[in-house]
Amino acid sequence: MVKAVVGANWGDEGKGKITDTLANQADVVIRFQGGANAGHTIVNEYGKFALHTMPSGVFHKNIMNIIGNGVAFDIEKFMKELDDITSRGVPMPQIMVSDRVQVLMPYHTLFDTLEEARLAGKSFGSTKSGIAPFYSDKYAKIGWQINEFFQDDDVLKEKIARIAAIKDALLVHLYHTDPIDQEALLAWIKTQRERVKPYIGNVALYLEQAIKDNKTILLEGQLGTMKDPDHGIYPMVTSSSPLAAYGAIGAGIPPYEIRQIVVVTKAYSSAVGAGEFVSEIFDEEASLLRDHGGDGGEYGATTGRPRRVGWYDCVASRYGCRLQGCTDVALTVLDALGYLDEIPVCVAYELDGETITEFPVTKDLARCKPVLKVFKGWKCDIRGIKEFEKLPQEAQDYVNFIEQQIGYPITMVSNGPARDDIIIRKSPLK
Repeated sequence: MVKAVVGANWGDEGKGKITDTLANQADVVIRFQGGANAGHTIVNEYGKFALHTMPSGVFHKNIMNIIGNGVAFDIEKFMKELDDITSRGVPMPQIMVSDRVQVLMPYHTLFDTLEEARLAGKSFGSTKSGIAPFYSDKYAKIGWQINEFFQDDDVLKEKIARIAAIKDALLVHLYHTDPIDQEALLAWIKTQRERVKPYIGNVALYLEQAIKDNKTILLEGQLGTMKDPDHGIYPMVTSSSPLAAYGAIGAGIPPYEIRQIVVVTKAYSSAVGAGEFVSEIFDEEASLLRDHGGDGGEYGATTGRPRRVGWYDCVASRYGCRLQGCTDVALTVLDALGYLDEIPVCVAYELDGETITEFPVTKDLARCKPVLKVFKGWKCDIRGIKEFEKLPQEAQDYVNFIEQQIGYPITMVSNGPARDDIIIRKSPLK
């Protein structure tokens, strides 16, 4: 059975925790899109980790962890992460990197940094990890599949020169900096191919057999629906699709094999980067929620920068779940709200004097204001509770209301950062 774990909102929903939890019953975990521009924070018996490239199954020694062909594969960050986790006592994980994955090149990071600086106040809030330039090159057909690294020097030099002719025009005349050092780039390719060579394999073929063998496969998404380039808050989006449907393409499996889609949504809202965010809050109210949220506060796992925060948005979440094809909702970080006397929830938007409950296109989203319903807080620590019925009534009411509003079954409630801080719930909607 193939399952997907994806985000309903702007990313940072707690997908790593849910994937790590579900991996207990999985044989394979796959990263199918995105790159090292976002992170999954995981707390387990080995400690606290922020993964950026590695699949979240790397802490389970019997799991095959796969980098799918849809990923922006940063070899140096991949190797550094592997060294980091094994140096902290994690057993060497099983890893396979698709022989069709494309490599994030050093000049992609350079272009990302230069363009954000050029745009200044009108930038996209990029993490400067090279993601947009990488995917631009992929679809312009001047990217590098990892298998291309294993060619004779003459072939590599020809492609480097062909790409440099395009890139240098921008580097020299738009960004007023140095052209690509072609010899250094060749040397980099030859070094990196040897480092990653032991992990490369035919992922699509491996997964075909795994499906025939009835193995449990988890597709692990990055970011969330609002960052999808087609259905999100364009143009303030990422450059690959974080939708579960793309998991079939980014992993190399038939789409009908995806039988369960667990959509993760946080018990309040948060976002990194620019873009419309209707339920966002500010000043001291935001600082309090940011500092109580997550595990150690709402700060980017990749950048460390403060996340924007707001109240739970039923409009965005219902839309996000629908686009993902949700079968199950995992509601995370419920415990973080225990300090509040009252908890607002965004139930609708006001747009030009009209109340709407369907998520609008970006040009209209900018004019939307939140319509809030306020709930009584539970004012206590709920970590360690294992049964939904043993939560304070106010917490149960909060979860039940959100479930009714979004229209999808909340079958998992996370009430703490650790792997076992989770309540498995039988939803009345299921």
